[in-house]
Amino acid sequence: MVSLLSQYWQSAVSRLEYALQPIINIHTGSCYGVEALLRGIEFTGFSSIGAVFDKAHHDGVLHDIDLLLREKALQKFINIPNGSGIKLFFNLDNRILVSRHYESGETKRILDKYSLPKDTFCFEVSERNQIVNISETLQILDAYRSQEFKIALDDCGTGFSGLQLLYYTKPEFIKIDRFFIERIADDFNKRLLVASIVNIAHIMGSLVVAEGVETNREFFACRDIGCDLVQGYLIQRPETDSEKIKNRYDHICFLSKSDRRGHISDDKDLIKMEIEYLEPLSYKSSVLEIFEKFRNKKTQSFYPVINQNDEPMGVIFESSFKDYAYSRFGRELLENPSYGSNLKRFICKFPIAEIHTSAEKILEIFSRNENIDGILIVEGMKYAGFLSAHSLLKILNEKNIAIARDQNPLTKLPGNSLIYSFVSEALVDICFQYVFVYFDFDNFKPYNDTYGFRSGDRVIHLFADLLRSLTQNSFYFVGHIGGDDFFMGVKEYSLETVVDQVKKIISKFKRDVESFYDPDAIRRGYICAKNRHGEEKTYPLLTVSAVIVDLPETRCQAYSPDEVSSLIARYKKAAKMSPDNYCIATVSECEIKRIVIQEKIACF
Repeated sequence: MVSLLSQYWQSAVSRLEYALQPIINIHTGSCYGVEALLRGIEFTGFSSIGAVFDKAHHDGVLHDIDLLLREKALQKFINIPNGSGIKLFFNLDNRILVSRHYESGETKRILDKYSLPKDTFCFEVSERNQIVNISETLQILDAYRSQEFKIALDDCGTGFSGLQLLYYTKPEFIKIDRFFIERIADDFNKRLLVASIVNIAHIMGSLVVAEGVETNREFFACRDIGCDLVQGYLIQRPETDSEKIKNRYDHICFLSKSDRRGHISDDKDLIKMEIEYLEPLSYKSSVLEIFEKFRNKKTQSFYPVINQNDEPMGVIFESSFKDYAYSRFGRELLENPSYGSNLKRFICKFPIAEIHTSAEKILEIFSRNENIDGILIVEGMKYAGFLSAHSLLKILNEKNIAIARDQNPLTKLPGNSLIYSFVSEALVDICFQYVFVYFDFDNFKPYNDTYGFRSGDRVIHLFADLLRSLTQNSFYFVGHIGGDDFFMGVKEYSLETVVDQVKKIISKFKRDVESFYDPDAIRRGYICAKNRHGEEKTYPLLTVSAVIVDLPETRCQAYSPDEVSSLIARYKKAAKMSPDNYCIATVSECEIKRIVIQEKIACF
């Protein structure tokens, strides 16, 4: 028992302490939980946290040490100001799960000591340590879950068991390792892998935590992929002082609201209008009580079940009671206190989605599930209602109509309305760097006159497809102004990176567009056509020019779209005359004022 620990181990544990790191709602910045992280290893004589647990396992005291650490973590946790509803994520060494010293009820005893509800505590099971006896491990995890403790799968994707542990544990939370989050905005393969994990998690009814988020771009990428919760230095470093843990992280809320690139879901209002609030059942309801509900309300085939924090635990289907309904002694069995009070045996995990999730992402989750009529919607992790398949299709239809209205009819890229919205919001968002790029074809009219408008439309499609390939990266916004004029807006990328991208676009377009000319024109490098005065002239093959407008985050004021348009018009000629087909304009207060004054003088 813990009381029989040697003085050596009691001394070592006394030198350890916990730091808490917040885990927050990625959409609202509200603190959902904290992870307890061990600190003070250097004072124990061990080289690492792993070495402490390895030695404890060797000495046969791992379970006893772990119980002491659970209480230590809870002592730190209870000092969080206004911490009601916040969960404690506690790392569990997998070897404890098969320890001969394991006794059921120890964690409940500690929680009762501090008057904390059982679903406050979440065990993090890691993939990093191999689980030898999976069946025995699962029995203990099921025992934890039956006591209302939560289970999180930590370091997802980095360990020995891969998807096997995910399959067997069916955790409430899946934590994605920092390896996959680092530089995710620039790594297509990482985004693909994380998106796949998120989809699997949501289908299973699990929430996803992105670990180790340190930059704005990592945050935006995780949110756009569909992660529910986020943890890392961007929010707050681990704190040994519990009073520094906040209930809400306003800088994250501001960050999320300020980022409106046109890729963020604007579907929340549509979803709110369509969700149906099915009265949920309390997890404390008796089985007999639910049985009677189904008998009295024959049109309802299932009920959502929520815990004391209004978080959905899953659903109970009417079909689960059919065997009892047709059994001679079914009702008597449900009335048996030892059987009928255990509601958890009837609860099925069910797909969930945050209300901020795009309708397309909800459809993807829904389409991967068989035999379901909809999906549970949560807001701030709390049950908000049920979105049926019919309502989801209605939302998608309304959204598609709205998108079509704002698209350019030729290329289906965002048109002037969406471009104007993007530019307007970017100009007032002086906390972030933006780069605007205006593209304009060179010698497009002579090409149209020679080869016809249908061929000209094909060239426009070629360039639109080239820009569209960039929209895989959510930090790019591309649009079609009209004719041969295009727009690209980029947030949170350096000017140098965007310039390199523009160079590639200019070069690739120049190569690809040659295929639209006849062989003689390609050989000569020009075509002959009449100018606006009817005179025969030679014109080089099509190219594209670009005006790159840099809006540094250090700019001291917001500008209007008209002021930036004036800046682009001024540099447009310089871009076409440049041997590289582009020029760079940096927005500054003095530059804007000078342009506006010059235009006013020209008007007189």
